[in-house]
Amino acid sequence: MSKKQDQRILRRIFGVIVAILFIGWALFWPLNSYIESPGSADDLKAYVKVQGHPDKQKGSFMITSVYLQQARPATWVWAKFNPHATIESAAEVTGGQSNKTYNKVQDFYMQSAINEAIAVAYKAAHQEYTKKYLGIYVLSVQKNSKFRHQIKVGDTITAVNGHHFNNASGYQQYIAHQKVGSQLTVTYLHNGKVAQAKQRLVKLATGKTGIGIILTDNVKVDTKIKASITPGQIGGPSGGLMFALQVYNQLIQTNLRHGLKIAGTGTINAKGQVGEIGGIDKKVIAAHKAGAKIFFAPYVKPTKELLKYEEGHQTNYQMAKATAKKYAPGMKVVPVQTFNDAVKYLKNYHE
Repeated sequence: MSKKQDQRILRRIFGVIVAILFIGWALFWPLNSYIESPGSADDLKAYVKVQGHPDKQKGSFMITSVYLQQARPATWVWAKFNPHATIESAAEVTGGQSNKTYNKVQDFYMQSAINEAIAVAYKAAHQEYTKKYLGIYVLSVQKNSKFRHQIKVGDTITAVNGHHFNNASGYQQYIAHQKVGSQLTVTYLHNGKVAQAKQRLVKLATGKTGIGIILTDNVKVDTKIKASITPGQIGGPSGGLMFALQVYNQLIQTNLRHGLKIAGTGTINAKGQVGEIGGIDKKVIAAHKAGAKIFFAPYVKPTKELLKYEEGHQTNYQMAKATAKKYAPGMKVVPVQTFNDAVKYLKNYHE
């Protein structure tokens, strides 16, 4: 074999190696950004179980989701040319949290949404339920917090200086009346075990005295008629409205769906109010692909001040309606401010 042939073979081998490395980089190298695209619209019959109240009626309530994936060079290019995908920075998606912490927070939001949805549905159906306030759930710990080496995301604070309150504002008001620099003893649950931490309070960005955490209520709901919701891999609070509709429909044993596939999204609180969420345009696409004929979208009155901060400078309802007009013309987008708005619409529905 001649020297030229040897060089040619080496060049080919080198070219193949470079090509393999490039393909591997394009497919697997993680970038500091995420891609959001339409997820799925799943029948809630598979998620919700109400003891003695099976759902055997036609049609379905569907929970919609957004597919979130860490960008790779190849998928980043794909997203640039996909009208239904958007690229977000890691900071915008996770708020600077690690993936593990972010997922923990999303799981809590989901469990909170499930609890509120069950409570709202049982109240509307005039069925017995009780709510137990466990404490305040820690969503994040700020850098200036003196408790940051002890209290972690996912912990539940159950008392401060021995005082337990029945809502987050009770804790906040008590702490706000303390002096910056004064010591506070916090009792909390960490991985199910009781622990205590004693540290000094700090001055918050609001000017008030505080621990230095971002929090939300941790509430447990118990019902006489047992109900369970298993969300699978879906996280976040946006399934609240649809969970409530599914549970309510099973409790009253009356088909609110009229045999239709009905999708939607929106958070839900203890008063049954429906709140806005992210990625509603992608959820409309997912619902349309799944055959939904009705889509419930959270409604807030659009004002100039509000629209400054809205995704795409459109409210959820505006964005959902515009997306449906362009990509799902056969699907009706229905604005709702409360759970009762959705129920009323379905009870009065006529094709």
